[in-house]
Amino acid sequence: MVFVLATRNRKKVDEMKRIFKGYDIDFQTLDAFPGCPDVEEDGKTFRANALKKSRAVARYTGCPALADDSGLAVDALDGAPGVYSARYAGKNADDLKNTGKLLREMKDLEDKERAARFVCCIAVAFPDGRTRTFTGYVKGTIGRKKRGVNGFGYDPVFFPDGYNKTFAEMSAGEKDALSHRGRALKKFYRYVKSMVSA
Repeated sequence: MVFVLATRNRKKVDEMKRIFKGYDIDFQTLDAFPGCPDVEEDGKTFRANALKKSRAVARYTGCPALADDSGLAVDALDGAPGVYSARYAGKNADDLKNTGKLLREMKDLEDKERAARFVCCIAVAFPDGRTRTFTGYVKGTIGRKKRGVNGFGYDPVFFPDGYNKTFAEMSAGEKDALSHRGRALKKFYRYVKSMVSA
């Protein structure tokens, strides 16, 4: 089956393609549809944003579209940055600024108060209007300084439970086996397999 990835985030595209390497799914990117409009992520939940993006891209391209919305939720910050993870430090913020703001806001928190989780909601939309969503989580804690150079986003400060290294210190394969996006995509793949075998 062919799915269009409803994102212009090259790192997300690379991660999704890497996770599905060897699977019988063909992903196209928005590069193949240069006129496809950007979709404003103004939903209140990860699910709402993922559905909005996948529906818009499916309508424009006429192909099944796969979108994800993901982010970091810190318990002590009432779930922030949440759906604002990519723009936590402002509309045009980058990973460095977002992570810096998070560490500043958490600087006075004790170790036991630094629990967090990464959340990913994958939405698939079909041109006929059908949709499905799949959610993945990974729990962990936020460190006090950045460690590692791999990954993106908040990876350098996130320690998944049971590990003494951040996502950014892990190899791509190690992270994929644990990550919120990997878990959501595996649920999506099971759904696709059930469609094919039905």
